[in-house]
Amino acid sequence: MIRRIWSIVIKEFIHLRSDWWMPAFMLIGGATELLMVGWATSRPINNLPFMVLDHDRSKASRSLVVAIENTGTFDAPQYVDEMENIELALDRGEINAAVIIPPEYDAELTSANGRPTLFILLNGAESIPATAALRAIEGVTRDLGEQIVIERLNLSPEEFSGFVPSMVVWFNESLSEALYTTPAELGLMLEFTVLLFAAISFSRERELGTLEQLLVMPFSSLEIIIGKSIPVVIVGFADFILMLTMVHFAFSVPIRGSLLLLILLAFGYLMVELSKGMVISVISRTQHQAFLLVMLIGMGDFMFTGYAAPVEGMPQAIQWFANFVPAFHWLSILRGILLKGAGMEVLWPHVTALAGLGIIIGGFSWAFVRRALD
Repeated sequence: MIRRIWSIVIKEFIHLRSDWWMPAFMLIGGATELLMVGWATSRPINNLPFMVLDHDRSKASRSLVVAIENTGTFDAPQYVDEMENIELALDRGEINAAVIIPPEYDAELTSANGRPTLFILLNGAESIPATAALRAIEGVTRDLGEQIVIERLNLSPEEFSGFVPSMVVWFNESLSEALYTTPAELGLMLEFTVLLFAAISFSRERELGTLEQLLVMPFSSLEIIIGKSIPVVIVGFADFILMLTMVHFAFSVPIRGSLLLLILLAFGYLMVELSKGMVISVISRTQHQAFLLVMLIGMGDFMFTGYAAPVEGMPQAIQWFANFVPAFHWLSILRGILLKGAGMEVLWPHVTALAGLGIIIGGFSWAFVRRALD
């Protein structure tokens, strides 16, 4: 039995040698996308273009613009004389923000009862830069408001003490977005790699007309399934190690938990996705159909990884449904081990759920594929 399984494994690797672009695409393509996503999300948002319409043209208004520029979020200001210029730039997407300073800004600032006002326009079509611009401008105006209060109360900065929270950030001290997005991208690329590789195993044989030859050979359905699964596991596991090494050394994503536990659970997750891919492979008539089904299932799972939006913020019904998606539990395990250093005493609900889903999906896949082959 072992010899027959080994011969099928050798046959699969011969296929991979002739279709070398497929494993190369799975390994290099996923790693490249992970590298690009991590690079894009690990960089702070800065040098945003913005315009200034200064009706006051005073020392105070110039100091305000300099303070906004010194936040590092914005590029050098573009001064304009008409509101139409700002509207046109916003329509064209040329700027992310605009600051309009009213004519009486300096007078209101120095008056004992004055209320200085600023008008801020943000390009909400690009929500992430707009949020960064809003935070930067709010920080400047907050500091300016404290200065006004100190001057009007005739206090020194030491005498004025506002509310200052004592804040400690756990697990991601720098609040780097890369520490959140790169593990999610790693899990997503791993799922696509295993699903795609497993999905084309039987569909390729059927499309090439060699499936009938394989079935009439002295192989049992069990031996065929195992022989075709081993190369998928090897390539998928190699892809996982490659991407894990990349996120650790290229983007400083820590591995605070047990590396051995992570590898063991990754192997279990690979088996779950392998079972799904085998079902896709059997029901697909061509490799093109298999690819489309992988994209459909993979993008459906993508919604429950928390990559686009936190699952905790979704409707309660969707949160409940997420418990039946293996990728949801795998991402929780992956982030828990990498960022939190969690062990089985914390991760056991997700590990138990993933094991239960694996038994159900694997049992169905095993029976379905064997019946299809027989």
